[in-house]
Amino acid sequence: MVNKLLFLLLISCLFISATSNWNKSFQKWPAPIQKKTKYSSTASFELGRALFYEPLLSADSSISCSSCHLSYTAFAHVDHATSHGIQSHIGRRNAPGLFNLAWRAHFHWDGGVKSLTGQAINPLTHPDEMGNSLEEILARLQKNDTYRSAFEAVYHQEEIQTWMLLDALRQFSISLVSKESFYDKVSREHASFSEQQQKGFALFEQHCNQCHTAPLFFSNRFESNGIQIDSTDLGRFEITGSEADKGKFRVPTLRNISHSFPYMHDGRYKSLKEVMAHYGQQLQLNDNQQKDLIAFLKTLTDTTFLMNPQFQYHTLNQ
Repeated sequence: MVNKLLFLLLISCLFISATSNWNKSFQKWPAPIQKKTKYSSTASFELGRALFYEPLLSADSSISCSSCHLSYTAFAHVDHATSHGIQSHIGRRNAPGLFNLAWRAHFHWDGGVKSLTGQAINPLTHPDEMGNSLEEILARLQKNDTYRSAFEAVYHQEEIQTWMLLDALRQFSISLVSKESFYDKVSREHASFSEQQQKGFALFEQHCNQCHTAPLFFSNRFESNGIQIDSTDLGRFEITGSEADKGKFRVPTLRNISHSFPYMHDGRYKSLKEVMAHYGQQLQLNDNQQKDLIAFLKTLTDTTFLMNPQFQYHTLNQ
């Protein structure tokens, strides 16, 4: 009887140990870096959402923020390797997905902006993107009765100012949170990986997690992706001037990676298979290991986020 009790105790300890080690693989979400402002409300979210889809913000009223950041593709740009702006102007970098931005310390591929509020200025005013001036945007919004009323309802001022425009866009973008993937269900013990996904997860933890750190699957670091340095885009170096930063770019998130192609800062790779061939050579991964990693990466797809009607096209007239 004593031996039987000891055996059951041993089995229980092993189970608890295994469960503990398994749970350690799934990290808790850190506190957000970018905080909500005092104007956070349903009204400010809907205003920011309408502005995100508003072509009036571009110089020729032909494109909106959503032209390069489509909700169904994790707010990334899948039609071209790099972003396309007004009058068919072509940018030099791939438009990244817009979500989980509250946990970002830097914005844009070179990290040239530290504030989620300020990051919208570049795409609004860059000649190869929306190509407008802040003064012109404010004048257009001020003339629009619907927008003028919406801004006054949120910010309690009759005249629309730059900080109000940027804050409204922030209200929408900070709300784009993706954390309901199959991976997240596994982390909450509501589902289990397949054998192939589990192998891929083990490979990910061994080779990838240092830069693409779970659970966000990015880090606020700047790293070289192993691509030969292009003199036309030196990445982080263009901000810091440090030789050590040449060819380094912000580490992108791997969440929703199956939907946010093309890949890399210049959009050179069209598929995960191409990406894996690039890194597989560096990490000496065979074909099966690369397939296992891709199987795991697909568990990071959050269809609830991608298809969320609250984030899709919207106008204040609806």
